[in-house]
Amino acid sequence: MKQREVTTADNTRWTCVQAYAAVESSTADQATSLSETEEGAVPVVCTPSGGAQTVRLELGKDWLDNLSDDELATAIQAAQ
Repeated sequence: MKQREVTTADNTRWTCVQAYAAVESSTADQATSLSETEEGAVPVVCTPSGGAQTVRLELGKDWLDNLSDDELATAIQAAQ
């Protein structure tokens, strides 16, 4: 399972993973395909290290490789 960690301005460390990415099965592959929006966005769940609540984002499917840490942190803060 690929994940990314990012720290926001309030020093909260977030771990982000694409929804359904942790499960290796044909059902998970189908769920991943079905969850992609027409615009090519995928659901991403970010879990904090501290007292903040988990957030769910819709990011481009290349978010793991092409979204900067600053952009990811900004998306998390906007979703809170």
